[in-house]
Amino acid sequence: MSAPLYNRDILSLAVAAAEHLPNPDARLRVSARAPLCGSAILLDLDTDAAGRVTTVGMHVEACALGQAAATLLARHAPGRDLTELRAARDAIAAWFGGSDSTPPEWPGFDLLAPARDYPARHGAILLPFDAAIQALQEQVVGA
Repeated sequence: MSAPLYNRDILSLAVAAAEHLPNPDARLRVSARAPLCGSAILLDLDTDAAGRVTTVGMHVEACALGQAAATLLARHAPGRDLTELRAARDAIAAWFGGSDSTPPEWPGFDLLAPARDYPARHGAILLPFDAAIQALQEQVVGA
């Protein structure tokens, strides 16, 4: 029998997404949507001179899993650059896709393990990472 999809830890992370409000003064702003489920995120990032994330602001319209993933991104993206975020996203996608049995090294993602059995939710979970990668890629292109 599998674990319940929504548990106390996931719901706590989902509620915490509201703590990371959008920042209209951020240098990078991206709006993204997960096509399968319709989850959406407005993500604001600031970076240092080396391209590492310094601050994250966001507004998330997603299920509790998408909100929880956004919280995990906001908490642990500062100090990381585009290469690290791409690697984390790829590891998360591989784990959710079943090609890797080891949870990704991104802190807290082990709490989202019940969602591995729900492929329709994976887009919402990856959405915050996709948005952050898009914002950082646009920064590189615009530089």
